[in-house]
Amino acid sequence: MEKVYSRPKSMTERPTSYCPGCLHGVVTKLIAEIVDELEISDDTVGVLPVGCSTLGLFHFNLEAISAAHGRAPAIATGFKRCAPDKVVFTYQGDGDLASIGMAEIMHCANRGENVTTIFVNNSIYGMTGGQMAPTTLVGQKATTCLTGRNPEDAGFPMKMCEIISQLDAPVYVARFSLDSPANILKAKKGMKKAFELQMEGKGYTFIELLSNCPTNWGMTAEDSIQWMRDNTMKEFPLGEFKVPEECE
Repeated sequence: MEKVYSRPKSMTERPTSYCPGCLHGVVTKLIAEIVDELEISDDTVGVLPVGCSTLGLFHFNLEAISAAHGRAPAIATGFKRCAPDKVVFTYQGDGDLASIGMAEIMHCANRGENVTTIFVNNSIYGMTGGQMAPTTLVGQKATTCLTGRNPEDAGFPMKMCEIISQLDAPVYVARFSLDSPANILKAKKGMKKAFELQMEGKGYTFIELLSNCPTNWGMTAEDSIQWMRDNTMKEFPLGEFKVPEECE
């Protein structure tokens, strides 16, 4: 019998730590696959802050650093400057990146640090209790807005790709969705491009991945995917917001 798929070598052999139906597991697998395909497992370092991202410490068979909440870009900056030959990525959620770590990510991007950010946007604080995040949609419920986000007192969802793409330094900024096999393949292609640009020394790359959170959304996994299509993907349009000229 022909073997058509194997666990990536850059993943450990252990059961998932993510909630049933959560797409964080897909992101973890994609990163591991890309690292294997680029043959950079010995030279890759992931920086994982507080949140669901932290669970990557159990699943990545790579060098990894645990960062304080929101501080992954600062840690990545320091490590990359000390070891410029390494491939460094941050793996961050929306509460971590767009709220607690907003200053960190903006200045890292504005400096054009030669690192890659993988930003998983599930529109809510996942591990820390289901609170409203900067990316929570208008009307979407959370533990800190039981009747839904009201823009009159909480503002509107933060669109990080649109914001970061306005800076001069970033070289590649793109948003993908994980709602279907076809979109997952597109996401992998974009993520791989981001890693390759870093390896070429081109500068800062930012990948946003639209995801779900069945546990804190209070939905089945299947319903959460449909909710993404009906709501999240309309609020956060997919596409490449900034692309190097040679990649256009």
